[in-house]
Amino acid sequence: MNKKLAAALSGGAVLVLTLSGCSDDSDNKVNDWAKKFCDQVQPQLQKIANANAAIEQQTDDQSKPADVQKTDSAAFQQISQAYKELGKAVQSAGAPPVDGGETTQKEAVKELNAASVSYADLKTKVDEFDTKDQAKFADSLNGLADELTKISNNGDQALNKLQSGEVGSAMAKQKGCQKPTASAPPASGPSAPASKSASPSASASGKS
Repeated sequence: MNKKLAAALSGGAVLVLTLSGCSDDSDNKVNDWAKKFCDQVQPQLQKIANANAAIEQQTDDQSKPADVQKTDSAAFQQISQAYKELGKAVQSAGAPPVDGGETTQKEAVKELNAASVSYADLKTKVDEFDTKDQAKFADSLNGLADELTKISNNGDQALNKLQSGEVGSAMAKQKGCQKPTASAPPASGPSAPASKSASPSASASGKS
């Protein structure tokens, strides 16, 4: 029931999750900026990974619509909050000390805040779904997955730029900017039932 939604979510572009370690070809100022930024973002990346895993756990066709609704709602709320905090992290780190850094910073903050609003909207929509009619609910989830795909495909130019070149190389070396492994479903109560089916870390394995 939730498979298309989980696939769309895992395919979304998330800041710094695609980075991998590489050679040190950045100067001290860029490294200092990357450390300041990455030290702030790991908790938010962890929240996103955990929320993704919780949604993946509710992909079984036998999952009850009400349980799926509660899990997805809690996950979208958590992701929305995480993106908002990521925007604050980019803002507080200041402009990266490279050409065009100030513009890239402003655009990245704008994109992260927009993503936060988009996920908050998804939470509102899933909260309004009719869970009494399973077929109708499944159709609604498919529509939500289509919206999620659009969110994932739009508005990530500045984020990609932030992760490229000298700044991207410096960020890739920071542990705080590495992709976390999901350790638990979203902390909020409604998603707790998801933990009965599979471990979040297992669900998260193989994510892009």
